[in-house]
Amino acid sequence: MTDSERTFLDVAIMEVLPQLQAVNKNILEEHLQSIGVETYDDLRFVTEADLMTALRPVEAKKLLSAWKRKCKKHSTDVAAKMVAKYPSSLQDVIEGDIVGTGYHSLVKQLQNRIENVRRTSTPKIRKRKHQTDDSDQTDEIPLEERAAMQDTYGCIKWNVKFLPLEETQESQKQKMEKLKVMFQHSDANPEEVKCLMKSTFYTQRQHVNQGKSIKCLREEWPFWFDELGMSVHFMELTGIDLKETFTRNLDLKGKRLLDYMTTVCVNKSKKFLQNYARLQRMRGQRSGCSDDVIEMILLLLSYFDEEEESMFFHVEDTCLAEEVQLEQVPLTPVVIVCEFVMYMLSLDRNLINTNISSFISALCLMFGSYYCFNIHYPSELASTLEFLQGCFLSINPEKGTKVENKNSKRRLNVNPRVLTLIQELSDHEWR
Repeated sequence: MTDSERTFLDVAIMEVLPQLQAVNKNILEEHLQSIGVETYDDLRFVTEADLMTALRPVEAKKLLSAWKRKCKKHSTDVAAKMVAKYPSSLQDVIEGDIVGTGYHSLVKQLQNRIENVRRTSTPKIRKRKHQTDDSDQTDEIPLEERAAMQDTYGCIKWNVKFLPLEETQESQKQKMEKLKVMFQHSDANPEEVKCLMKSTFYTQRQHVNQGKSIKCLREEWPFWFDELGMSVHFMELTGIDLKETFTRNLDLKGKRLLDYMTTVCVNKSKKFLQNYARLQRMRGQRSGCSDDVIEMILLLLSYFDEEEESMFFHVEDTCLAEEVQLEQVPLTPVVIVCEFVMYMLSLDRNLINTNISSFISALCLMFGSYYCFNIHYPSELASTLEFLQGCFLSINPEKGTKVENKNSKRRLNVNPRVLTLIQELSDHEWR
């Protein structure tokens, strides 16, 4: 969108609702574009339902009323000036008789002319998707341009173009082999592992961006699928300390979210209340410091009416790793839950970590996998993952989304359902 179009929408919204928060204004502006608003006159076709993604009912009514008044005045003023200047040629004439002032016809002509001018005579070139052949044309397209938006979303070093100055391909290979050996020993020095993982980040990105399978990556980089190694890679990739950021935001926001869920949401939906009661019974059967976090995540899934089974796959507490029925597990990152006492992580139906001691660690490994291995959020978990991403991992890019795109329909940069929950939480705290 051009600067002039952005200014037009900013003015159209903020002159009526000057107190509107910037995030609401951005969502509304983007939504208006997505439904086809291109000129000020288009605003007269907007309905109240179109505005409810970002506004409250009274705000929507105020905006519609002001827009319709201004559109009517705007159309009349423009046409009046033109008719005054060219009175005979712009009046509505049928068989020589003047039958109208020409205002409405002129506005329509102007709209058509603007649309024609905007159309480019140069055909758009569609980039060829990455293929497996050796075509020179394909190879000339930079990796970032071949990548899906969801792959690079939230990353600051998704594709590292050059080896570190002190490194060679051979030294990278030697360090990779050393990490494999160290993984076999329980007394491996954590600081040395961190240093080796960081210095081989270039090769790790090359391997994953070239499309190597999860099984292959697990064999070549075993520490990458461990809490220690993934934290190093995630930090390099996004600039965010995975577990530290999550736990810090959990301390700041977790209690407020859980309080809202257990005092307000339980009274809004019978289904939510039933899920809450089930969780309370489950909670009575176990103890541990992660209980509040478990309840918060499961209630969040219930709030968005999303599938718990797509995030957590439950097995008996005596279930061994080789006994997990992986054919029933989704392909996306899934936490295998052993009675909320022990956890494993499945990725692409491969058990990549079978000894995760805490729920928070399992959650961070699951979340980190989406970014480290170029995996899109499944649509059935979109709202829950986007809420956790923004509120608990502080990943809030201005544009784009991590959610898979199953059709050509454009997704908003900020999920309206997520925004609604954020607004409700703010209102709840204020009360």
